Amino acid sequence: MPESWVNVFDVQREAERKLEAGPRGYFAGGAGDEVTLRDSVAAWQGWRLRPRMLTGVEAPSTAAEVFGKPVSAPLLVAPVAYQRMLHPEGEEAMARAAAAVGTVMCLSTLANTTPAAVAAAAPGGRHWFQLYPFRDASVTRALMAEAVGAGFEAVVLTVDAPPGGNRERDVRSGFTIPADVEIPSIAAAFGASRTVTVEETFELMDLTLTWEDLGGIAAGAGAPLLVKGILTGEDAALAVEHGVAGIIVSNHGGRQLDRAVTTAEALPEVVEAVAGRVPVLVDGGIRRGVDIAVALALGADAVLVGRPTAWGLAAGGVEGAAWVLRTLTEELRLALALLGVATPAELGPEHLRRPQATRVYSADEVSGSSSF
Repeated sequence: MPESWVNVFDVQREAERKLEAGPRGYFAGGAGDEVTLRDSVAAWQGWRLRPRMLTGVEAPSTAAEVFGKPVSAPLLVAPVAYQRMLHPEGEEAMARAAAAVGTVMCLSTLANTTPAAVAAAAPGGRHWFQLYPFRDASVTRALMAEAVGAGFEAVVLTVDAPPGGNRERDVRSGFTIPADVEIPSIAAAFGASRTVTVEETFELMDLTLTWEDLGGIAAGAGAPLLVKGILTGEDAALAVEHGVAGIIVSNHGGRQLDRAVTTAEALPEVVEAVAGRVPVLVDGGIRRGVDIAVALALGADAVLVGRPTAWGLAAGGVEGAAWVLRTLTEELRLALALLGVATPAELGPEHLRRPQATRVYSADEVSGSSSF
C-alpha cells in the first residue's frame, strides 16, 4: 500500500479520488442534514480514556472470541451493499481481506454475489449473513438457507430498514444502481435479473414485522440470529426476551433517521438492559483503534466497521481493505499498551471518563475531506 497512508482517513481520500460522484455519494452519505452521520464519528471522540501505569504489560494481545470462535481482534467487517461499485471483485475481495486478517465478514442481502461465491473466495474465513426480510417469505427462507448451506455462521436481521432514509446526496447526484451490477437476492425476488432502484429494493422488503415475528425467523434461520439496528435499552430487552442470540447497536451509518442517537450514546443503556445475557456488538463512526477501545470499555463485545473497509476496497482492493483492518488493529494494540491492559477483555468503565464539555471534531475536520 502507498507509504503515504498513515490512517483510515488517508485511505478515504484515495477512495474519493477513484470513485465517481454517484457511488461516492451513495457510500459516503447519510440521511437528511447528515447530523447523525457527523455526530457518529464525533461521539466516540467525546469520551476520555483513563490509563493506568506500572501494570507490567509488555506485549498486549488484541485477540478475542466472537460467538465462541477466535478473531484476531474484536473488529468485524460490517455489511455493505453493492460492493462491485467499489471494486470489480466486490464482496469476494472483502471476504478475502477479512480472512487474511483473521476476522468475520458480514455479507449484505444486497450483495453483488452469492454466499456460495463468497465462501469459495475465502474458504478459511468466517462469514455472517445480513438479512432484509422480504415480503415474500419464501425468498427470505431461501436466502437464509443458501447462506447457512454455504457455511455462514450467523444471520443478522436488520430491523431499522426499510423504509430507506432520506438520502439527499443520491437525489442530487441522480444515483442509480448500474445495469451491469447484478444483485442475486433481487433476482430471486423477481424471478429474473433486472435493473432496480434503491427505492424499489426496499419496496420488496417486509415493513410489517413485529417482535413476535422474530421467533419464526429465528426458527427458520438454521443459525444464531442477531438483530442489527437497536438504539434503546427497551428494544434491547425485548430482543433478548424474544430469543435473539446477539444484538448489534447500530444507526445504519446515519443513513436512516437523521438526528437519531449515535451508537456511542446508545451503547451503555443497551449493555445495561442486556445484562450479559447475549453478546452486544456496535458499529457506526468507528475510525480509530481508540474508538474500539472506548466501545469495549463501554461494554461491547466487538465492533463492526463498514465505511473504512469500503474505502480500503475502493482504494486498493483486497490489500486496501486488509490494510484498514490491520491498521485499526495495531492502533487498538497500542491503545491497550498505553492503557496498561493486556487484552481487550480487561477494558471496563473504569478506563473511561465523560468530560463535562469537550471540543469534538467532525470527520471532515479530522480527515481534511469535505465530501467523503
